[in-house]
Amino acid sequence: MNTITIEGQLRTEFGKKATRQYRSEGLVPAVIYGGAEEVSLVAPTPAFKKLVYTPDFQIAEIKAGGKTYRCIMKDLQFDKITDELIHVDFLELVEDKKVIATLPLKYTGSSVGVKAGGRLVTKMKSLKVKALPKDLVESIEVDVTDLDLNGNIRVEDVKAPGMEILNSPRIPIASVVMTRQLKQEEAAAGKK
Repeated sequence: MNTITIEGQLRTEFGKKATRQYRSEGLVPAVIYGGAEEVSLVAPTPAFKKLVYTPDFQIAEIKAGGKTYRCIMKDLQFDKITDELIHVDFLELVEDKKVIATLPLKYTGSSVGVKAGGRLVTKMKSLKVKALPKDLVESIEVDVTDLDLNGNIRVEDVKAPGMEILNSPRIPIASVVMTRQLKQEEAAAGKK
């Protein structure tokens, strides 16, 4: 799995005035929770770029105060006016403690329904899962090869070993729908 390293420094001052000062210096305040202790730190804005502006699921290795923390990103806050990143929350990965993460879906295969003239419609891009850190993966693969015209793949059909999927099992995540051309051809064939 892809790991992004972020070099930061522990926060020494807190409060609105200190936070504004950090942000004016181009630093983003962040908090790591879920481990033995809560850690408050700041890091340069460009350090978060590869982690924030990507659809991929990645692990952050944060170095601050002489320690290294393996984390996943939990929450982001952006400025309402300038759209700049102003705060990041991380969840520390502890080996024997399950975490909740949102993993992207990766659709593989060529659907039978698409070959018959249908169109693949993906309704979900990610799933929420609960798993141990060792079971987390970059993406969950969904094979659409057997998906026929007007067929659905639901959350309950997804295979995710070692993970508990938290989304409702009946929600469709992908389907093959008839195209307008195929509907017209069927209607024309039905009139003859």
